[in-house]
Amino acid sequence: MKTEFGHLTYCTNIHPGESWVDHFQELRIHLPLIKKEISPNQPMGIGLRLSNEASLSLIEENQLLEFQNWLEQESFYVIGINGFPYGGFHTDVVKEAVYQPDWSDQNRIEYTQRLFFILKELLPANEEGGVSTVPLSYLYFDTNVNDRNVRKSKSTEQIIQTLLTLIRIQKATGKTLHLDIEPEPDGMLGCFLDWVIWYTSDLLPAAFPVLMDEFGFDSQFAEEQTKNHIRLCLDVCHLAVTYEVNPFLFSELKRLGIKVGRIQVSSALKVKFQENVGELLHSLKPFDEKKYLHQVVAITKDGEKRSYRDLNLALDAGANRLDEWRIHFHVPIFLETYGTFLSTQEELKLVLTEHKKDHLSHILEVETYTWNVLPKNSQLPIDKSIIRELQWLRSFLESNSQI
Repeated sequence: MKTEFGHLTYCTNIHPGESWVDHFQELRIHLPLIKKEISPNQPMGIGLRLSNEASLSLIEENQLLEFQNWLEQESFYVIGINGFPYGGFHTDVVKEAVYQPDWSDQNRIEYTQRLFFILKELLPANEEGGVSTVPLSYLYFDTNVNDRNVRKSKSTEQIIQTLLTLIRIQKATGKTLHLDIEPEPDGMLGCFLDWVIWYTSDLLPAAFPVLMDEFGFDSQFAEEQTKNHIRLCLDVCHLAVTYEVNPFLFSELKRLGIKVGRIQVSSALKVKFQENVGELLHSLKPFDEKKYLHQVVAITKDGEKRSYRDLNLALDAGANRLDEWRIHFHVPIFLETYGTFLSTQEELKLVLTEHKKDHLSHILEVETYTWNVLPKNSQLPIDKSIIRELQWLRSFLESNSQI
């Protein structure tokens, strides 16, 4: 729904369905129930997740028209699309395959540009919309620096080709669409600082001559157009895991003039090893599920930072008293504690407080997708869970609460 704080929505990646028929069926079941509780008297925005397979079906004229008619009849609108997982997001094992194909692969650019065509058709008039995407690639697809640099260069070239498409769409339709690139631990852009270095040192210098040659822009306008169409996807869970939710994040965004395409409203799992270290490690084992990657960034009592590609590796390495772990496990945002564990809700509140002051983005998208892999005692029915997430988000934004 559209509020003074922006569009409040959630990502439909929680609902299964790789085909459009299957996913649309899930939307028909769940969205009206959620809207009835969250936005009964005004249109409700959707953060739509489309697999490659679903996008190929939806782009057909009759399918797109049917969906548009349903949206209008049920009083929904699409404000953004999640283009991170290309396919297989609900298979038994996802792990690093979620990055495939990456931005060095032609399939990724074709998929993303298809999503932008769909978004162009679905986006309400006078609104901006974005497609979120992977942080170029997964860091460990390559084993040496040279191969990583080649992959990064090719990925940057393809992002610039997408930028050209977005500028052409704006010229033809007046609609502003943006690609929202999402840093994630162990991604090629694994943290906010990596993202900024790539953006300022790789993307902007490479984009300027292309835009100047293609459109006749001067360097200043080329920079404005790049920053308008290539934005940060600020996933709070990810930046909490990398310990980057702090004043530096906000000051750098302002200093560099970088836009936030969307805030993915999310919390990570946090563990403070005060006492009974062995018991805490044992209690973490149910979170070591086999579907998604759960990267861990630990800070030792001496201030040393250690990173692990997945939770099982961190559990094998063990912990010491006074260590702290941040775990890439999207836990419900309305809970601050999980028994003996914590969430990074404090970091989320910090971002939302800053947003209330400075309006960081026009889209706030709840992105808790791990409901079905949470330990059983933390699971709730999906509709009830999503409603409670959105109610908590709206309540915090409308309150005087801050960090």
